[in-house]
Amino acid sequence: MSAATRPSPPASNDPLVHQWMPFTANRQFMEQPRIIARAEGVYYYNTRGDKLLDGSSGLYCIPLGHGRREIREAVTRQMEELDYAPPFQYGVPTAFRLAHELSQMLPTGLNRVMFAGGGSEAVETALKVALQYHRARGEGSRMRFIGRERGYHGVNFGGWSVGGMVNNRKAFGVGLPGVAHLRHTHIKENFFEMGEGTHGAELADDLERFVNLHGADTIAACIVEPIAGSTGILVPPKGYLKRLREICTKHGILLIFDEVITGFGRTGQAFAADTFDVTPDIMTLAKALTNGVIPMAAVAVREDIQQTILDAAPEDNVEFYHGYTYSAHPVACAAALATLKIFRDEDIFARVRALAPAFLEQVGAFKGMDGVVDTRGFGLLGAIEIAPKGKPGARGFALLRKAFEAGLVLRAAGDSIVLAPPFVATPDELTQMLEIIRKLIKET
Repeated sequence: MSAATRPSPPASNDPLVHQWMPFTANRQFMEQPRIIARAEGVYYYNTRGDKLLDGSSGLYCIPLGHGRREIREAVTRQMEELDYAPPFQYGVPTAFRLAHELSQMLPTGLNRVMFAGGGSEAVETALKVALQYHRARGEGSRMRFIGRERGYHGVNFGGWSVGGMVNNRKAFGVGLPGVAHLRHTHIKENFFEMGEGTHGAELADDLERFVNLHGADTIAACIVEPIAGSTGILVPPKGYLKRLREICTKHGILLIFDEVITGFGRTGQAFAADTFDVTPDIMTLAKALTNGVIPMAAVAVREDIQQTILDAAPEDNVEFYHGYTYSAHPVACAAALATLKIFRDEDIFARVRALAPAFLEQVGAFKGMDGVVDTRGFGLLGAIEIAPKGKPGARGFALLRKAFEAGLVLRAAGDSIVLAPPFVATPDELTQMLEIIRKLIKET
């Protein structure tokens, strides 16, 4: 019987079966649902009303805690005034205000901003900007992208092509042509070393090898996360990002930083580019931009990149044939403006710097514990990697499920347990998160 004539399965009365959940073991979830019904501050609440510490800031996107009144009120005011306007050929006041505020906050030179709906869209935008920039300046042969093993840049075709996480790639074909990948920086010489590792800066020279193999005049951009997040918090070795910057500058290759996770304070400064003192040519942002309240992303580029693209187009023509229905959504802009105000008014990035040393010390203290094979972290990002039992990732997934029952929501990247706590968590709450993990590792 063909798929077209096969009868549909009988309708189910279970309301859980109708949503196809993303990045989820759907069959297992139906057997043991983990339903989050409410949130406030640094806590979630399940359907029984039990409190659960939010150990991952939602999905790295709610650093200011849940239910911020200031953001809710800003969103309400904006919806009462203007709920939506088309972003093609029309503008809204909040979008221009937000772009201006970001330009004052971003690393020097990154002062042109295009908005999108999420991190995957931001990456797609950044890759297209790179291609069009080189074409506009007469180097249309630059069509290759260089990504990195274990990198994550979203799930659109461009993003997973330059990304280097195997399970995100193998089901969907070969991806974009001409993409090469640097080696990742998770090397044994840096295991159990919190912060930047002392070994491995020379891994950036892989980019020089690709230049020698393919020719610099074929490479448009190199894209990396300053700290690789979704693969389990891989902190760059000392000097690594600066070497990438030097090689890109030498050969006219654009350097793209994917700061979807690290942006807006996670490293203790506004951006990881500030923390590591390396300025890219293009930067992608999302997640914490609106404190997770409304989907939004941004792509920041150097002024001369935008100007080159504008100048290459005929007068009165669209210069960049790209955008989304929800680019610069006025309600998302209002949420972002309110979020940025909280960052400023409460000196949030200074709070991260104050919390980070004790947090990282506690993460590093898992060294020597039976079954722990590595600890690493930077700022308010930490990972505890446990030895696999059975197939890779099974033990990490089991610990994630047990943590939910024990009162903690966290991330598992394979067998790495990832913590990215809200910036407003107290030292005691950070300690509670780590104590739950320690207890569960012993049990599993």
